[in-house]
Amino acid sequence: MPNKPSKRYRKALALVDPKSTYALEDAAELIGKFPKTKFDQSVELSFRLGVDPRQSDQMVRGTVPLPHGSGKQVRVLVFARPGAAADAAAEAGAEFIGFDDMIKKCQEGWVDFDVAVATPDAMSEVRKLGKVLGPRGLMPNPKTGTVTDDTAKAVREVKAGRVEFKVDKTANLHVTVGKASFERSKLVENARAVLEAVTKARPQSVRGTFIKNCVLAATMSPAVRLDPKEYHKA
Repeated sequence: MPNKPSKRYRKALALVDPKSTYALEDAAELIGKFPKTKFDQSVELSFRLGVDPRQSDQMVRGTVPLPHGSGKQVRVLVFARPGAAADAAAEAGAEFIGFDDMIKKCQEGWVDFDVAVATPDAMSEVRKLGKVLGPRGLMPNPKTGTVTDDTAKAVREVKAGRVEFKVDKTANLHVTVGKASFERSKLVENARAVLEAVTKARPQSVRGTFIKNCVLAATMSPAVRLDPKEYHKA
């Protein structure tokens, strides 16, 4: 038997008109009015896309720098041999840096980090971690700027609020846009940046409607459906 929604959740749900869609500013305002939780909830945009992820030419992925950051402390692992790239990563604030030792640690199942960066020459060995890092979305990738000799730049960007996105097997896409505690204007600006980035990531092979629907939601709160005008004009 499914768990009964909490009293707090039911109060939040009562503020949402299930038959309506909302302008982005109104959706952000509504989330700000929901009863508070004991922790600062993450807020994300969730998309239902008109793509077939099984087709390689309909994969949707990319990165987007959030103007006001994600509000999350990002722990970065850098795979680099001792030298300039490793030193630069340390200076930029990477929490974990190494090569053989870090590869061995990941092979043993350690994944206590949020983003992995690798130098190009390290990737021949890092690729062997595909079964560990791949399913968790942690594999470094040139397309997302996480395979690079400029490790300092990569570390600074992800710590400043650059987030990655990738459509899942069911054609859904979830992208963090901030925290419930953010000022509404900052949450809206972050969300607009994500809407624009996802819209631009539309594969050329897609026909018909690309973004079928989109909702703004906090971790433990009801989703608020956005007016289609918000993502068709992005």
